[in-house]
Amino acid sequence: MENSTQTSSDRFILLGLANIPYLQAIYVLLFFIIYITALSANSLLIIIVRINEQLQTPMYFFLSNLSIIDICFSSTIVPRIMINTLSQDRSVSLLDCALQMFFHLAVGGTECLILAVMAYDRYAAICQPLHYNTVMNKTFCICMAAGSWTFSSTSAFLHVFFTFQLPYCHSHNVNHFFCEMPPFFRLSCRDTWPNELAVYITAGIIAMCSFFLTLISYIHIISTILKIRSSEGRQKSFSTCASHLTVVSMFYGTILFMYMRPHSAYSDIDKTVSIVYTAVIPMLNPIIYSMRNKDVKGTIRKQMNREISKKS
Repeated sequence: MENSTQTSSDRFILLGLANIPYLQAIYVLLFFIIYITALSANSLLIIIVRINEQLQTPMYFFLSNLSIIDICFSSTIVPRIMINTLSQDRSVSLLDCALQMFFHLAVGGTECLILAVMAYDRYAAICQPLHYNTVMNKTFCICMAAGSWTFSSTSAFLHVFFTFQLPYCHSHNVNHFFCEMPPFFRLSCRDTWPNELAVYITAGIIAMCSFFLTLISYIHIISTILKIRSSEGRQKSFSTCASHLTVVSMFYGTILFMYMRPHSAYSDIDKTVSIVYTAVIPMLNPIIYSMRNKDVKGTIRKQMNREISKKS
């Protein structure tokens, strides 16, 4: 069965994380906990923003988009990891692989752009407070979100299309736990430099531009905050940015490490890096924002008190 699957031209073998049974059980349990936590935390954050009218602001609009992205990210990757780890047949069809690659590239690119827009939102709120409602109006926010999804989806489609135009004559055994571009480049018997160049260009446009826009926004933000005379005012302004900076640092660090290197440098450590940005970060994002956000924690407390009052 395995040999026939390996030689099939329209199927790939995902080698996964481990072949040792007790390690497989640990991995499945761990990913199950991560996935349930990510779904629950992100869904809860979306619900909180919807039920609290005070949270109907641009910042929370983009935060809800980020939660939707994280749910999509986890749902695209983590269930497949668990199925692949438990299953004897680790083969995946070309179509399933292409769809997984498309969705994970699309939501990853969208997250980069949304994080950059969130940085601009903080810049407008802190550096231009009198013009904030004019600059960050509803139309602008919707256009930014829709543009991020559209641009990233188009880019993802082109990458997937050209990746699966490559001839895979060496092997169809993918040394990974999901369908990602770098491991596929290693399988091709054709020079993948044009594909890698396309990745560098896209990473430059999406990831690097988003990163530098975020960096520039925070240079202005920090400069403005340092001019605030009261320590309470400075602390409040810094607290609204700390969560976003934490998320940005984790996400960009792993993405740039994964996609801004030549394919010859790829090793098993890439699996660990992929786990971080596809499973761990989507779980941590809502927790980071909730733990440092008084409005979110206040809404959760109110809802819990209401439920307790109803039961009593």
